[in-house]
Amino acid sequence: MKTVISVSLGSSRRNHSVTTELLGESITIERRGTDGDVERAVAMIQDLDGKVDAIGLGGVDLYLVAGKRRYPLRDARTMREAAQITPVVDGTGLKNTLERRTVAWLDDQGIVAFKDKRVLIVSALDRYGMAEEMERRGARLTLGDAIFALGLPLPFHSLRTLGVILWILSPIITRLPMKMLYPTGKEQNETRPRFGRHYHAADIIAGDLHFIRRYMPTDLSGKTIITNTITKDNEEEFKERGVRLLVTTTPNLDGRSFGTNVMEGVLVALSGRRPEELTEKDYEDLLDRLGLLPRLEYLND
Repeated sequence: MKTVISVSLGSSRRNHSVTTELLGESITIERRGTDGDVERAVAMIQDLDGKVDAIGLGGVDLYLVAGKRRYPLRDARTMREAAQITPVVDGTGLKNTLERRTVAWLDDQGIVAFKDKRVLIVSALDRYGMAEEMERRGARLTLGDAIFALGLPLPFHSLRTLGVILWILSPIITRLPMKMLYPTGKEQNETRPRFGRHYHAADIIAGDLHFIRRYMPTDLSGKTIITNTITKDNEEEFKERGVRLLVTTTPNLDGRSFGTNVMEGVLVALSGRRPEELTEKDYEDLLDRLGLLPRLEYLND
């Protein structure tokens, strides 16, 4: 029996647990929210250290990624260093493989064509592999990092420009508390419509669920949304707003698609190796063996 637990800065209302079988192994997957409390998350990780096969970090990234540059975030480093024995992952390894594959598969299968489509990526620094693959396939990108993380009406349309801005501001941004950069705790349960023109202008809205929900308008008719960590309530919420197609990059397990940090923890646990020992090719091979495909939900005609 393998056990993977995600310790999240997000709302405890989204907690979930499931036991399933993958590659012949029985594996328990659980998500535990700490309602934005970093100290509580650290204590939880310390308690789990050495008792589980992998720990995922939810609601936080170890790094902001732009191309080949990675910028470590202070709060995430504190949480990772709380474990001395158990591997700790944040989903970065999986985002760079699984989410690129998702975009390629959707395009190659003719399900979602990206060429010349207007795509709002709510945070490219959190989903750089996805953004890069969309750009490669001819999508017209709006990068909402400043909008959704900082609340500033400053859209970017080039990954190169975004990378330069991050390089300049990284000494400041990487030291900010995570709650200033990302919805944590009860903020994950709130939606305050704002910046509607960027949603309405997009054919496709992609990226982190909580950033998408943070400012989304009541009308998203005909839109395609590509995200993960979806619950049944989130699915109903998108359906009521008129979303046509909902794509989750991680599979449906007992009515829930877990975050990439959880699924990366699953891959690490199944491999029996440390995350720093796994290459992109190793992740690709594990994904091929699991046969994971994106989850498609057509919510409205």
